[in-house]
Amino acid sequence: MTSPSSPKRNRRQSSVGSIDFGTSPLSIQTTRSRSSIKHNKELEKELTKPLTSSSDSAIFHQLLLSLRVLGNRHVWPIFLFIMVITYAVYFLLGGDIPGNPLRKFLFIGHAVEVPLSSLKIGSLGEMAGDRVIRNGETFVILYEKGKNDFAFVGFGIIFFTFLREFVMREFLLPLAKHYGLHSKGKVTRFMEQTYACFYYGITGPLGLYIMYNSPLWFFKTSEFWRDYPHLLLPYWFKFFYLFQAGFWTQQSIILMLQLEKPRKDFFELVLHHIITILLVSLSYMFNFTQIGLGIYITMDVSDFFLGLSKTFNYINSPLEVPFFLFFVFIWFYTRHWLNWKMLWSVSYEYLNIGPYILDFNSEQYKCWISLPMVWVLIAALQLLNLYWFALVIRILFRVVVYNVKKDERSDSEDDEEFEE
Repeated sequence: MTSPSSPKRNRRQSSVGSIDFGTSPLSIQTTRSRSSIKHNKELEKELTKPLTSSSDSAIFHQLLLSLRVLGNRHVWPIFLFIMVITYAVYFLLGGDIPGNPLRKFLFIGHAVEVPLSSLKIGSLGEMAGDRVIRNGETFVILYEKGKNDFAFVGFGIIFFTFLREFVMREFLLPLAKHYGLHSKGKVTRFMEQTYACFYYGITGPLGLYIMYNSPLWFFKTSEFWRDYPHLLLPYWFKFFYLFQAGFWTQQSIILMLQLEKPRKDFFELVLHHIITILLVSLSYMFNFTQIGLGIYITMDVSDFFLGLSKTFNYINSPLEVPFFLFFVFIWFYTRHWLNWKMLWSVSYEYLNIGPYILDFNSEQYKCWISLPMVWVLIAALQLLNLYWFALVIRILFRVVVYNVKKDERSDSEDDEEFEE
């Protein structure tokens, strides 16, 4: 890397946007090789030829050819088609009726009605559960865990695959061109980070809203363990948890398939996804969803500001530097201060608040077995965050002390035009 005082630089790029954080979501291939583009043009040429026969087989062949061309141009219609067919069959089978095999893929399941009088005042269920009145008695609709949750998460993977490609192709790619971005590397990174802003701009406030309507507000860590085990969840709490599980699972699949070029911090990125998936799955299995909600919020809020900071960098916004300074504060507060607070809670409050026992029959897993698992995973996540924060501080030092916003960074993708 060229020193701050060096008068000669080859390619220059803002330091603010030069770090690839592991929490930024990965993209499905939004760029394609020239060979695949050439092949698709050959298919399009064949598609323009007039039909030589009006037979059913000839028409069917033309239809399949059209679908191949459409699939090569865009990925999202394939997943949209899968979702539309799933919903269509669901309604053909009677819709919301007992025994519909597709309901578990489309809606949160395992609902139970609990008498309001049986719930502790100020508990999560009493505060946030939906209420119904039957025969003069008030019941609260809450949701248990169950095997159908896997089906909902699986359909969520399909949904997020569609959503990402659709938003990036149909909205963010034109937006990148509007801001004058043409190189493949910059266009792809711009779309990734702007999509991150889109997603985390929804899940961050939603997570805070759910926490606000619970005893946890604002990161009241003692409530992570009070009244454990937390077997029943309000609708939006469970929806948020499984919705996020679908998102992170989809991102991990893309990472494993290496559908984009590995980045400099590829190892840290893989490790981060492994830790996140383990935290999500184990917290749900052990009924530690309250602390899981806190982890989700700290990641989502910081990732929103990270994505927006890098987006400002790619479009050379005058807000780039002041917003980066604000992002540093947000990152430290959410990824470190609040995470340290939760790690402290696991170290001390975990032992002293609520039952500390292993009982499979009552689903109580808050014991000596789960304690080191949770502690090590959160601590490992903190170490990764410290690694990325060190990179942030290095950039902050260059910006504040040397007033240097430019860095030499070799990236051959920047010289290649983005091809649709």
